[in-house]
Amino acid sequence: MALASFSRTVRTGINSLLLHKLRSLLTTLGVLFGTSSVISMLAIGEGASHEAQEQIKQLGSQNVIVRSIKPQDDPNQGSQQSRVVSYGITDADLLRVSTTFPGVSRVVPIRQIQQEVRYGERALQPRVLATRPIYQDVTGRMVWEGRFITDEDERQKNNVCVLGTEVARYLFPFESPLSKRVRVGGDYFTVVGTLAPRVPTSDDPAQPSVEVTGEVFLPFETARARYGKLQVKLRAGSRDMEEVDLHEVIVEVEYPENVSLIANATREMLSRFHTKRDYEVVVPLELLARAEETKRIFNIVLGSIAGISLLVGGIGIMNVMLATVTERTREIGIRRALGAKRFHIVSQFLVETICLSVGGGLMGVVLGLAIPLAVEYWADMVTIVTPGAPLLAFGISAGIGVVFGIYPAWRAAGMDPVEALRHE
Repeated sequence: MALASFSRTVRTGINSLLLHKLRSLLTTLGVLFGTSSVISMLAIGEGASHEAQEQIKQLGSQNVIVRSIKPQDDPNQGSQQSRVVSYGITDADLLRVSTTFPGVSRVVPIRQIQQEVRYGERALQPRVLATRPIYQDVTGRMVWEGRFITDEDERQKNNVCVLGTEVARYLFPFESPLSKRVRVGGDYFTVVGTLAPRVPTSDDPAQPSVEVTGEVFLPFETARARYGKLQVKLRAGSRDMEEVDLHEVIVEVEYPENVSLIANATREMLSRFHTKRDYEVVVPLELLARAEETKRIFNIVLGSIAGISLLVGGIGIMNVMLATVTERTREIGIRRALGAKRFHIVSQFLVETICLSVGGGLMGVVLGLAIPLAVEYWADMVTIVTPGAPLLAFGISAGIGVVFGIYPAWRAAGMDPVEALRHE
């Protein structure tokens, strides 16, 4: 009996909505767009956060990165035409870090060489990095083709190099770079391998007019023998010469719980031997924690913005239902006169608002799942739809139908039957 009464109430509510198809459709659009915006915004935010965290993780969650930073120029030396600036991490600092701290498992030195890389008519200015073979293991970089630098290359000071994917695709768009000779500055190096990119890149070859970033890796001892420590930078009217032992040092810590301890110890050690602040200590584990906190805040902000859209949709439902109550005042009076109780009137109008909100919510979920797919396809951006996002958005849309439908339904049920019958 109760089931039949409920079924009859649902059919009556749906038939009432179908009498005004356009108005019902326009009312559901607010909920539809609100629900879809909740899902799509959370998916885009989750994808962007995932990309940022993956890049931080690739730096190594158990690594401490020490970088050289050029101090600000002294204004009293601005008139000099040529000067030598010495700064940054030294070989002595490298030795202290590798031998003093017991929790350190491996230390990787890196020097950056300011040289042009050329093959035939193609040339670019990537990051030319001189490092040791353990760089690949410590950073987790994967070989795409060929091999990485070996200990034999170090001992023999071989003129070999490894190209990053971006550089390889720019210099060799239609052929394999292996065994080819590229010119780095004034010296020629044989390509023995390429590295996979840190993040996915497009399959389209790079164009000559587009700026290309990437990396070229040389054996550490080979680079020192060929280029030395002194690097010259030409500027308008002056020539700057920089002397830097190491531009970066990657310190691999044996246990993750000791990362912060080693980082603090490194900062303390460097502060004792450097009179100027010409270094920085970066801890990817700390960056990862900050990225996760940023992700939480980002999701709250995006969810709040999308929630406002749902709120506006709920207000639209309430406005339409109040207008419907006014239009159907005489109908309500007739039903009350025929014996309908307030519960039946409340049920009828609540069913109508729930149908509007649930219908809009279901269509919004479908649209919300389609938008991230379109963003991935057209914008080449990673989006991640978590299982909770559609459930959350649909639950809110259904809840809005109940909350914003209670007052119109209560107002309809509270009408005096005699006054309702007099209404024209």
